[in-house]
Amino acid sequence: MFMPSLQSSPARAFQPARIATHSTEAIAPIRVSHLDVFYRDLHALEDISVAVKPGKLTGIVGPNGAGKSTLMKAMLGLIPAAQGEVSWGRESLLAQRERLAYLPQRAQIDWRYPATAWDVVMMGRVRKSGWLRKFSSTSKHAAKAALKRVGMEEFAYRPIGQLSGGQQQRIFLARALAQEADVLFLDEPLTGVDKKTEAVLFDILHELADEGKVVLAVHHDLGPTIKNFDEVILLNREVISSGVRDEVLQSEFMQRAYGGWVGAAA
Repeated sequence: MFMPSLQSSPARAFQPARIATHSTEAIAPIRVSHLDVFYRDLHALEDISVAVKPGKLTGIVGPNGAGKSTLMKAMLGLIPAAQGEVSWGRESLLAQRERLAYLPQRAQIDWRYPATAWDVVMMGRVRKSGWLRKFSSTSKHAAKAALKRVGMEEFAYRPIGQLSGGQQQRIFLARALAQEADVLFLDEPLTGVDKKTEAVLFDILHELADEGKVVLAVHHDLGPTIKNFDEVILLNREVISSGVRDEVLQSEFMQRAYGGWVGAAA
């Protein structure tokens, strides 16, 4: 399989978090309630209850083995939960899959798959177009606009395996943009990317949040890039703290999560 599917400027990194400029009333927060996940005999996540708000760029952070990616996958139904629920508005999150976009970790993608950048971006239009149906001019326009937005239009017909890590991440972000989703989940999107791509990704994610969308990313770096996040979920198999970034990344919470102060740029 090519990748997991839900259908089966550089200065930006050093700026403080912004306040969303668009109304977020139309999109409800995602609520995780009492979620437990077991991996073999390991209690990977315990009694997770947290809200992910629209209009905010939210990061899931914590030490290695804390369950960051596990939480995201459990929310998306990619791994089973022992108990708990994930709701969005009055329905379960999974009942609204058509409104979700997911960027998996790079290691989960088969980069040898014979697809061009254009093919990958057009995958984001399959649900709107219908399986085995010809793509409409509207879908093609959406794909072209998404490629342009991430600065990759000139690479449209390049095999995905021939692109750099940063270019590949831009293409998968373009696929999510073409999907026109209201919720965007990203699992360690900065892995293997250059500073230019990092700035492009954060600029677009901020724009999406400012549009009132729900944007959630697993993030492992507590250096200067953490300043890009408006809110943070600090995790170590349980929620240590969640909310406004500067309030969460305080020494007492960091000590509980990491076992000592790690010098986060709060």
